[in-house]
Amino acid sequence: MACLENQVAIVTGAGTGIGREAAKMLAAEGASIVLVGRRPEPLNAVVDEIKAAGGTATAYPCDLMDTSTIAGVATFTLETYGRIDILVNNAGFSSKVRSIKYIQPEEWNAVFKVNIEAVYHLTQACLPDMLKRGSGTIITTSSMSALKPGILGGSPYCAAKAASQNFSHGLNSELRNEGIRATVIIPAEVNTSILDGRPAPPNADARQLMMQPEDVARCIHLAATLPQRTVIEELVVSPSYQRDMSAEIAIAKTAGAPA
Repeated sequence: MACLENQVAIVTGAGTGIGREAAKMLAAEGASIVLVGRRPEPLNAVVDEIKAAGGTATAYPCDLMDTSTIAGVATFTLETYGRIDILVNNAGFSSKVRSIKYIQPEEWNAVFKVNIEAVYHLTQACLPDMLKRGSGTIITTSSMSALKPGILGGSPYCAAKAASQNFSHGLNSELRNEGIRATVIIPAEVNTSILDGRPAPPNADARQLMMQPEDVARCIHLAATLPQRTVIEELVVSPSYQRDMSAEIAIAKTAGAPA
């Protein structure tokens, strides 16, 4: 029997990148997947892939910037599958302007809404079912920017991802003896669409040197499939090759500056 048979997982940011690969891996282990993201088309495409491989999945389009709608993800999952075993807080968003000198409140707030407020709201919405059954796994994709903040990640993104890291550790501190285990994944550069929003997006050659989405998805898979008696509290992963980012950093320093 697959190790996640009869379990149910919610994966945010599931239409592309890390979330897409993680959803497929968890489905292959027997979990029923609720895929969450803004755009229905990529979500439905992943649902079709999972079903074609013999798995079970449902798309739930939701804009995580609208925090008033987030609890509906948990409600939908419980109504559809009857339980929530695994929550993967994977959706991410970064600002175009990175410097604290130039970032404006609208962009700053948008970064925090997706990277930490949505994590809080969705986690809180899923916890009652997990606590009732005395078992639950909450996996959050943070970023190396939480450990090594800098202009390339950007001031708001670094701060929000550090908050999500701390939030995950707080879950373990408070709830581990009630059956809740929390893992925070901290990846350095990954070749995903979030890089397209950088002031100077990396070129194709640079992206080949990075980790690929399936690499980080395997970390999520590991955290979800370990026996309930074991928790990976924090997992830091990086590309083996350290590339030169100096030109990209120089551009990021001035993005958003007044003319």
